[in-house]
Amino acid sequence: MTTIPILDPVKPAASTGSSKDDSQVRQKEMIGDHFERLSTAKEDGRKVVYTFVPGNLTELLRSLDLLPVLPEINALQAGMRKQSGAFIAEAEKLGHSEDVCTYVKCDIGMMKSGGIGPTGKRLPEPDLLLLSYTGCFTFMKWFELLREQYNCPVVMLHVPYQGEGKVTPEMRKYVVDQLERDVIPALEKLAGKKLDMKDLARRLDLSRQAEDDLVKVWESAKHRPSPIDGYFGGVYYIGPIFSAFRGTEEAVEYYKLLRAEVEERMARNEGPMTPDGPSTKERYRLVIEGPPNWTSFTDFWRMFSREGATVVASTYTRVGGLYDDGFRHDPENPLESLADYCLGCYTNHSLPARTAMIEKYVRDYEADGFLINSVKSCNSFSAGQLLILREIEKRTGVPGGFVESDLVDPRYFGKANIENRVQSYLQMLEARKDRGAT
Repeated sequence: MTTIPILDPVKPAASTGSSKDDSQVRQKEMIGDHFERLSTAKEDGRKVVYTFVPGNLTELLRSLDLLPVLPEINALQAGMRKQSGAFIAEAEKLGHSEDVCTYVKCDIGMMKSGGIGPTGKRLPEPDLLLLSYTGCFTFMKWFELLREQYNCPVVMLHVPYQGEGKVTPEMRKYVVDQLERDVIPALEKLAGKKLDMKDLARRLDLSRQAEDDLVKVWESAKHRPSPIDGYFGGVYYIGPIFSAFRGTEEAVEYYKLLRAEVEERMARNEGPMTPDGPSTKERYRLVIEGPPNWTSFTDFWRMFSREGATVVASTYTRVGGLYDDGFRHDPENPLESLADYCLGCYTNHSLPARTAMIEKYVRDYEADGFLINSVKSCNSFSAGQLLILREIEKRTGVPGGFVESDLVDPRYFGKANIENRVQSYLQMLEARKDRGAT
C-alpha cells in the first residue's frame, strides 16, 4: 500500500549541468546504511521486527534497540530494480491469484528466491511480526503467510477504523490498552529489557521536530512556481520519516537540510527537480490520488514533468502520517500520541474524510486539475476512487483525470495507453485555460 524509493534519488540529466541535492545524497546514505545494518543483524546479535509503513511504531522499536524491516519497501525496491516481475511469477506458481496485492506476491516470491535485499545482501529473518492494522485487510493475510514461513510470533495492534471521520476517546483508549497489555510486553521480551519511557518521550520529540520541517516542505508547494513535486519528488522526501528513521537525530538533521534546500529554491523562484534536471516552467498544478507505479516510475514521472505538470499535493505521500492536518507526536503523552498516529493514517479514514482532504488540497494549493492513478491490486486505495473523482469535480469545478496501473507488476503498466490519457487530460486543461475557465 505505501512504500518509498530509498536508494535511487533523482538523477538529473548530465546535459543540464545540475547535480543531486545534498538532501538526496544524505537520504541515500542513511537508508543504505540501515540496510547494511540489517544484513549483519544476526551476526551482531540484533533483534529484527517486521512491520508496515502505515501506523508503524518506529520510536517504540528504536527505544528497545530493535531493527525494523518493512516488507512493502522491499517489494518496492524490487519493482524499481525490474526484479518484481520474476518474484510475482514465482508467487503465482505457488498458487497466489493474479488479483492478490502485488506487494504481497513480490515479497513472497523474493522470500522464496533467497530473500536478497536492496544492497544485494540477504535480509534477516524476523524475530517478531508486528501487525499494526490500519485500514488494509491484506496486512493480516500477508503476515499469516510470513508467520507460516518463518515460524515466529505475531503481535497485532488493532486500530479502529475512522468510520465517522474522527478519533474518539474510546478509540484512543482501546489502542493504548493494547500497547500496554500486548505490544510493549512482547517487544520487551524480545529485546530482553524494559522500555525506558523517558527515551521514548525523547524520540517522540525528535519525531515532532522532523514533522514540523516536513510540513513546511509540503506547504512550499503553495508558492508559484512550486519548488517541489509533491508526488514523484515527494516519495523521496518521505523515505526517512515513513521507514526506519522517525524518532532519530538523523531524521531531524535530514528534514532541516531538506527544508533549507526547498526554501532556497522557493526564494529563487525555481521549480522542482525532475528526471531531466530542474523544471523550467510550471504550466499545470495537479493533485494526485493513489500510489505511483514503481516498475516504470521514471517513465511515469516524465509524462508529467516534460509537459510542465507539477504535482503540488498528493494523498500517497500522507499514507504514513497526516502531519499537515496538525498532528504531531507528543512527548508529554507518549502512548496516546502513538495511538493517535496509528488512528490517523490516510487509509484509516472514511471515503467522505478522504474526499474532504483532497478537496482542501485542490483549493489550498490552487490546483488546475485532480488525477487518480488507480492501482489494480490495491483495494485500500482504489475502492471508491471514481466516486471521489466525481465528488471533487462537483465541489471544486476542477476537472478530474483517471489512469490505471499497478504497484510492482510490470504487466499492468501500459506506457502508450497511460501516456495518451495523460496527454489528453493535460490538453484539456490547456484548452480550459485558453477559454479563461476557473
